[in-house]
Amino acid sequence: MIELRPFNSLGSANHGWLDAHHHFSFAGYHDPARVNWGSLRVWNDDTIAPGTGFPTHPHSDMEIITYVRKGAITHRDSMGNEGRTEAGDVQVMSAGDGVQHSEYNLEDGETQIFQIWIIPDERGGKPTWGAKEFPKGERAGQFVPLAASTANDNDRDEGALPIRTDARVLGATIKAGESVTYTPSAADRHLYLVPATGAVKIDDVEAKARDGVAMTQLDEVTITAIEDSEVILVDAA
Repeated sequence: MIELRPFNSLGSANHGWLDAHHHFSFAGYHDPARVNWGSLRVWNDDTIAPGTGFPTHPHSDMEIITYVRKGAITHRDSMGNEGRTEAGDVQVMSAGDGVQHSEYNLEDGETQIFQIWIIPDERGGKPTWGAKEFPKGERAGQFVPLAASTANDNDRDEGALPIRTDARVLGATIKAGESVTYTPSAADRHLYLVPATGAVKIDDVEAKARDGVAMTQLDEVTITAIEDSEVILVDAA
């Protein structure tokens, strides 16, 4: 099953400082057909104006992965962590039994992020935060794990930021005309792919930048770039 979810079909809300698009039901947007995809609960496509951001607010029992598409995001939290994550890089916050944090664009230009929430395998636990650089050159022509389950005891996720859920978040850059194939551990996994840039084709389905592609019941997926593309893929239970 491969289902295209065009960018113009997503839920949206423009708050002035924040232009948000929701792949799944979120805040004031509710679509009973798009509440979650397996354990993948949220995929927000946010554009944040310079000098603005999300003030301090709480979270619990959620794995929150932020992929920066443009600009940079500055994080602060109640655990004492502070960090600036630039375009192409990733931060992960395991909210655990509760954490408060803020996310601001302190840059001169706008910041664009994918904010991905995945339901954890277990509730509670000590909250954690981490960030890491992922050079795009190392993702050329292959999927590189950006975040992956701490329960995965294998070499394929070495270097990924840890998350407390049976899921993987991966990134790849694909040149026009070239292909990358991904093989999930089981056909019933829930795959969700979004091109951050460019355009790709999966079988006869074409996805442009910021479109979503929901997939399941597939033994493998081959993504062919129509244009030079940067893609993010979530593989969730």
